[in-house]
Amino acid sequence: MGKKLAFERYNWFHGQIKANRYPNARKLAEKFEISEKHAQREIEFMRERLYAPLLYDPGRRGYRYEDDSYELPPVWFKEDELLALCLSLRLSSTLPDRKLKTALYQLLEKFLTFRFLDLSPSLRDIKEKVSVKNVEYYKVDEAIFHKVVDSLFRNEGLKISYYTPHKDEITERVIQPLHLLCYMGSWHLIAFCTLKGDLRDFALSRIRTIEAGSKRIGLPKGLGSVKEYINKNFGLMSGDESIEVCLRFGPEVSPWISEQIWFSGQEISRNEDGSICLKFPVADFREVRREILRYGANVEVLSPPELREEIKQEIARMSKVYA
Repeated sequence: MGKKLAFERYNWFHGQIKANRYPNARKLAEKFEISEKHAQREIEFMRERLYAPLLYDPGRRGYRYEDDSYELPPVWFKEDELLALCLSLRLSSTLPDRKLKTALYQLLEKFLTFRFLDLSPSLRDIKEKVSVKNVEYYKVDEAIFHKVVDSLFRNEGLKISYYTPHKDEITERVIQPLHLLCYMGSWHLIAFCTLKGDLRDFALSRIRTIEAGSKRIGLPKGLGSVKEYINKNFGLMSGDESIEVCLRFGPEVSPWISEQIWFSGQEISRNEDGSICLKFPVADFREVRREILRYGANVEVLSPPELREEIKQEIARMSKVYA
């Protein structure tokens, strides 16, 4: 009950400021029949814990906001919603943008403060309980990431210079951002490219320069969906046609492989010697080839024969390196 009454006081004080009535501790005390010392503590709580940009105006003998856009956050939410906020805070550690992460931390602090007015949980405790670690991801410039996110949600075009490593060239592109994808720890922007006249994948780590375009770029009729583009171009199963792969994993690694999802429709069969056979479809061998080589002698390609031959040739090349 005390928490609800406290929020009523904050909400009333906030409303008075928004109405340009310049409330003070005396008016707050009279309204809610509390002492002026108690009322002043409530005002300081709003400033220090709720980040209210309060300024005292001596001429008006009351408070106003330095930033008129300030609003009190919603207060009543379920425990599961609080849990979701805490998890989103830790997952945000993958964002290459300190400004956005700081804003999320401040938002969560406000929610925690409202939910637990007497003693809110420490964000440091949350950090100790949940963490995220990525490996082999590509570094993204913070300013580029922030500009991409801003343009994406504003539906504005962008002008970028983009590096293509296999051609070793930089091209100027005018694009309309459509979707931001974090794939295996690395960030990709799916956008309509005016140079190619179609959807293209832009790795954020390869964007060299970026600036706002003049306006939103119109999309041509018949442009494919972003979801279909992602399904075709990311993951082991990508493309219009698929080939079934069958891999045999030895007993040494089979317990770990059994826990992994390589494809949502994969099939696993167990053998008497403790090994397993894993079957799943792929569009090409580029990504699955890298995954197979990770497991060395603990995996054998049973089918298709062309993939088995590619692995044999790669092993032969490796043996020459280590000869």
